[in-house]
Amino acid sequence: MKRSAKLAAALALLALPAAMAFAPVGPAAGADTAAAPAPAQAGQIVAMRRLTEAQYRNSIADIFGPDIRVSGRFEPIVRPVHEMIASGARRASISPTGLENFDAMARVIAAQVFDAQHRALFAPCAPADAKTADDRCAAQVLAPLGRYLFRRPLTLDEQAFYVRMAGAAAGKAGSFDKGLELALSAMLVSPNFLYVIERAEPDPANPGQLRLDNGTRATRLAMMLWNSAPNEALLKAAAEGRLTDQKQLEAAAAAMVSSPRFEQGLRAFFADMLLFEKFDELAKDPVVYPYFNQDVAQALPEQTLRTITDHLLTRNGDYRQLFTTSHTFMTRALGPVYQVPVHRAKGWEPYEFGPRDDRAGLIGQAGFLSLYSHSGRSSPTLRGRAIREVLMCQPVPNPPGNVNFTAVQDVHNKAMPTARIRLTAHNTDPVCAGCHKITDPVGLSLERFDGIGAWRASENDAPIDAGGMMDGVKFEGGAGLGKALSESPDTPICVASRALEYAVGKPPEDEALVERLVGDFAGSGYAIRALFLKVATMPETWRVTAPVLDNATHVSFAAPATMAGRTGR
Repeated sequence: MKRSAKLAAALALLALPAAMAFAPVGPAAGADTAAAPAPAQAGQIVAMRRLTEAQYRNSIADIFGPDIRVSGRFEPIVRPVHEMIASGARRASISPTGLENFDAMARVIAAQVFDAQHRALFAPCAPADAKTADDRCAAQVLAPLGRYLFRRPLTLDEQAFYVRMAGAAAGKAGSFDKGLELALSAMLVSPNFLYVIERAEPDPANPGQLRLDNGTRATRLAMMLWNSAPNEALLKAAAEGRLTDQKQLEAAAAAMVSSPRFEQGLRAFFADMLLFEKFDELAKDPVVYPYFNQDVAQALPEQTLRTITDHLLTRNGDYRQLFTTSHTFMTRALGPVYQVPVHRAKGWEPYEFGPRDDRAGLIGQAGFLSLYSHSGRSSPTLRGRAIREVLMCQPVPNPPGNVNFTAVQDVHNKAMPTARIRLTAHNTDPVCAGCHKITDPVGLSLERFDGIGAWRASENDAPIDAGGMMDGVKFEGGAGLGKALSESPDTPICVASRALEYAVGKPPEDEALVERLVGDFAGSGYAIRALFLKVATMPETWRVTAPVLDNATHVSFAAPATMAGRTGR
């Protein structure tokens, strides 16, 4: 059977939006152990979220080891307007081409898992005959792997299906291990792996309402706090029903935010909140910016993440001071951009800006400044809009389609030498003035930094006026803007609401809940660990609304149906 035909059955389900509600599936689940498969999964499927590329890679590394290579192209998850990729994952489908890519990656991974170097780590038994099927041994190998990949025990039907698949393939290939390879690669393209499937059960404390079940809680905790699949401790806690007990949930979450692995989760959160996918498209004019190269482009997001984790985790700093901190890290490639000496030939070294550098926290870093600029010039409007939307969660309307940008783009006009003068001329149009009043007084304070974030005192030989204003507060330069952001009530509200959105996969609708969350955040001294611990343990995080189902959404969700015909080569 051709590969496209083999995957056709899986596409029928995978192409459905991940946010679609599904009917209850199967009777009550049985014992939740790796040794004994469970009956069909209980509970009502209330949401699905597609794994991000980082979650996929982290899961493979955690389950099989960091030396297992993941190679291939990931279909991007579309970011909804003014939302996080975590929200877009609830709506993400997989195209035929995307599934073909996942299939290719799965085969490469499975071949490595069962090669001579790794087989003994995952196969606790040997077949009676290495050239034929052995259902008993195949079950011993596949059931534990399936438990980690599906983030729950395989059901009776699932285990039987994958064992049959391994046996059929072993017979055709004349190799027991080749049969295991095919069965494992089938698991890796199953919706049960590629999607986080969230199930709900009746909430005994709130009759008529639903709460997420233990298995879903284990997965959500792992994805929220570690950006990976649940480990053995979480899977065991879920199997024993301990994660619906508030005290035990709090103990598990507290241990996770105290773990070194929380850094991986925090990095993923801020990469989502700060729109790091934009770095993939970052390009600068080499004539205008000769210091900008591929090494610089690759270092910029890492510099930002190192600054964030150093301040919030290593120093346990106040989140608001992330906009005023002078501490960061440098590489040899970044030295010319910042015009500072870097002593190490390779790797990162700590660096602290001085008071005259006018660089304040994240907004003073070349990553932010270059990301929100054009290829050959800076942009106060883009920078001001990013501060409003990304750091303060204040949406700014898009410009009309017929706006004339000629005056703003003419950077060589000696009559209008600076961006402030050019924008003043541009904003005489009343159609533009409304939005520019929101963005430009903020962004103009960063004009002493060019399109790659390098310092400059003048533009076209004219001195730069770096005065700024935000919400009625006047300030000077990047340091002044950083102080204004650190004192604004909107910055902690923004990160708190984003943390809640990141956890549940959709923007919060309960303003009172966000206010309570921000109050607790303030009470902790704006400590990021405390914020995520609160989000992870609030009862509201685990409550769900029963979906409204119609005939079109009553679909079966079973691995055997989605993978029919995969044994053909």
